[in-house]
Amino acid sequence: MVFTPSLMFASLAKTVTLEDIISWWFMPVNIGLTFLIGGILGWILVKILRPKPYLEGLVIATCSSGNLGNLLLIIVPAICTEDGSPFGDSSICTSVGLSYASFSMALGGFFIWTYTFHLIRTSAAKLKALQAVVEVSKAPNNDLDASQETHLLIGQDQENVAIVVASSKSAEDTESRAIVSQESEHGKGNVSSWTKLIGFLHQILEELLAPPTLAAILGFIFGATTFLRNLIIGSEAPLRVIQDSIKLLGDGTIPCITLILGGNLTEGLRASKIKSWIVVGVICVRYIILPAIGMWVVKAAGHLGFLPSDPLFHYVLMIQYTLPPAMNIGTMTQLFNVGQEECSVLFLWTYLVAALALTAWSTIFMWILS
Repeated sequence: MVFTPSLMFASLAKTVTLEDIISWWFMPVNIGLTFLIGGILGWILVKILRPKPYLEGLVIATCSSGNLGNLLLIIVPAICTEDGSPFGDSSICTSVGLSYASFSMALGGFFIWTYTFHLIRTSAAKLKALQAVVEVSKAPNNDLDASQETHLLIGQDQENVAIVVASSKSAEDTESRAIVSQESEHGKGNVSSWTKLIGFLHQILEELLAPPTLAAILGFIFGATTFLRNLIIGSEAPLRVIQDSIKLLGDGTIPCITLILGGNLTEGLRASKIKSWIVVGVICVRYIILPAIGMWVVKAAGHLGFLPSDPLFHYVLMIQYTLPPAMNIGTMTQLFNVGQEECSVLFLWTYLVAALALTAWSTIFMWILS
């Protein structure tokens, strides 16, 4: 939780200016479209393949949330230094490309720590409710006056979960016959729309205050404000030691996250509790359907004059649709203790296929832009 915010702040404060933020206005729209289109495709996949309820959020998250930061910091400079690159001088390309990647990383962090965070937290709530159903079904009923409906109190919001338990000999029968419905209450009366709205805004505010998102906001402020930027950026900056220290911490982000990813992939080799068709579906969404849609979205935006003329900017927008799932999804599953093994399996196969998919689509994108 320290390295990623440091990398975001250091990269944005140094490479992103106010003029860049204004001219790159379509990038946040494009990233929002990746989450929207990917989320819709993931929802369709969930409805078709019907995974367990607590895995629905994980499947939608892996379909919609791409690795918009760390991989771009590696891919874009590598593309710039390739012989015959269509993006011009390698040094200028690398500098501008790092700015694009930093901006993408910040925006991706905003969406991941709000939208994706909410999906995984919802999955955790479903898993807890399901575990409560199983525990109640296994417990003996000593109350002669008790009916088949048992009320449980779950969470700080005092959500009443009505659980209808049918007698069964297996856990699968219990899961299939248990009907869980959650009704929020405020005191003894119904919650008003205004109270629900306040609660929703409070929840969004808490998610926006996640360390990576907060660091991205501060990075934008320091990068866009000349006075603050001159305090920490440059050889003559009086507080440049702050930027240097933060950059040193940020440099450890990619190795640490790569180690975490390796650990998740190792777990994926040992455990496979997710249907193979779900893995195939996620791979098809992330590496076939979503990149094809994204390519036409970016081309349409270019024809409409929404994009600057820089072909590298077009390439970054296209490649955002082709990236594997965000590594932070694994962190969230560990945080909420839900779907860790299933996430490891999805990561294993999606990142294995990513080596081929990124190469193929990058070749196509550069051919289109050259």
